[in-house]
Amino acid sequence: MSQHDIAPLLATAQAHLAGLDPRWKRLIDRVGDCRLTTEQNRSPFEALSRAVAFQQLHGKAASAIVGRLVERFPGQTFPTPAQLAALADEELRRCGFSARKAATLKAIADAAVKGQIPTRDAAVAMDDEALIERFTALKGIGRWTVEMLLIHTLGRADILPVDDFGVRDGARYLFAWQRMPTPTETRRLCEPCRPYRSVASWYLWRCNELSDYRRLERAK
Repeated sequence: MSQHDIAPLLATAQAHLAGLDPRWKRLIDRVGDCRLTTEQNRSPFEALSRAVAFQQLHGKAASAIVGRLVERFPGQTFPTPAQLAALADEELRRCGFSARKAATLKAIADAAVKGQIPTRDAAVAMDDEALIERFTALKGIGRWTVEMLLIHTLGRADILPVDDFGVRDGARYLFAWQRMPTPTETRRLCEPCRPYRSVASWYLWRCNELSDYRRLERAK
């Protein structure tokens, strides 16, 4: 699905969220239209590998690490599974990957070489929970990593990554909680957002980033 094709879905999702609660409407008015995008040509192998870099790291730092990895393969947008599997652990460490993340990358690459990671076309035909079950069986891959793939690579519309700090912190500000909601509480708070919880997540990430919005909401 192209970004042009997804535009009507995003507009419908925004209208749904804005109609739920004045707090959602204020956030959407402040942030503007949803700019959630999907990587149309990215394979599940590449998406999982990139997501590993972003585990527990700021986006800019993770992007720099991925950039150093890609630089080792001139003319390519990303190494193939065989290339990544053959890369020495020391090379991955020099890129900035921890020993644990390097081991996870090797596990992903080995699984892809063996055909254990579905192609993009095959993944598109699988439902969310089937993909989560398939990918979390890989060493070092948790639910959050797969949820990032579902949102940003496959464009699934109803994913709520409740283990994500930004999503939970955004919910804390949006709903004026004094403490961070638990994953279970975040899921309950966002239950009315179905079937557009991926878009809700995108707005919660933005809420988490907007210090002026958080200040104004606390003043209400």
